[in-house]
Amino acid sequence: MIDLFRDRIVETGRLPLFGFFTAFIVTFVLTRMIVRLIRANVSGWFGNVRAGDTHVHHVVFGVVLMLVGGIASLATPDAYVALDCVAAVVFGAGSALVLDEFALLLHLSDVYWTEKGRASVDAVFVAIAVTGLLLLGIRPFGFADAVPDPAGGALARAYFASTVANLVLAVITLLKGKIWTGLIGLFLPVLLVVGAIRVARPGSPWSRWLYDPDSRKYQRAVRREVRFRRPLIRAKIWVQEFIAGRHDLIPPELLQRSADAAERARRRRMARAARKAAARDRRRAQRRIMAREERRATAREERRAAGRAAGRGRRGVADRLQRSAFARGRTSAAARRLARRLGADDPPQPPQPRPRRKLPTPRR
Repeated sequence: MIDLFRDRIVETGRLPLFGFFTAFIVTFVLTRMIVRLIRANVSGWFGNVRAGDTHVHHVVFGVVLMLVGGIASLATPDAYVALDCVAAVVFGAGSALVLDEFALLLHLSDVYWTEKGRASVDAVFVAIAVTGLLLLGIRPFGFADAVPDPAGGALARAYFASTVANLVLAVITLLKGKIWTGLIGLFLPVLLVVGAIRVARPGSPWSRWLYDPDSRKYQRAVRREVRFRRPLIRAKIWVQEFIAGRHDLIPPELLQRSADAAERARRRRMARAARKAAARDRRRAQRRIMAREERRATAREERRAAGRAAGRGRRGVADRLQRSAFARGRTSAAARRLARRLGADDPPQPPQPRPRRKLPTPRR
């Protein structure tokens, strides 16, 4: 075993890749164990990392480790293989932490324990498969078997044509909804031929563009989906849940977080409704005050107009009474008291005697 490891890994220069592969798998398994223990509320174990009220996801630590490992790998000279392996290990651990929360980055939402969180496990499985194939010495499109042809002869043209053909077949396979076949087919081109020839999956872009719902190809694709694809999906989900835990059970933390978010939303709605009601009450009170002021102003104007009309009437009555009092021979003091009682503004004046008309002088 040691000789095989030395011959296949060390002598071929794949030791940093082996360190990346090992660190990736170990970190992913440990991360899933820790999060499942946290989810089960096991006492005395690790808890979520928090900065105040903010939950710091482990994707943050993964990004930091990837940055450190990548920069260290670029800065390490080629002669220092051990340092290059350490940098690869750090990069692999960071990559596992990032891909473990791939669904969070994809949906920009905390969907770790929901059905959408299975995308993280799919991303991890794809990374493990691709890295394992590279570790076995398999290169995409047979790149390792290519021989430089300085003259640019038929061999170089044939290799370039086969690479382009494999790339076209990979694109067709991916458009037909066969993700795993397309990715692994990059290393095993025969799978690309099979994936490109077979009918597309019912919900794939190829099926939406080229298959009519009543066509025989679409009906055959549906039958194959029900007969072969569904059992494979159930088996894949079982493996994912065995490794990473069930995603259809929402943990108490997420339930409490959802309840807190709903309570905050309810309080915001109530505060908004209270502000609207207070503003509405203020507007109604202002309208009532303005209407009351208008009524009071109108009443004052009406009273003033009535007072002026009544004053003119009282002065006329007082004048008539004064004249009648003087006509009956009353004293001026009694006439003045009568005028004050009736509201006359000016004291009563005695009636002026009528001027005597001169008689004409008789002519002689």
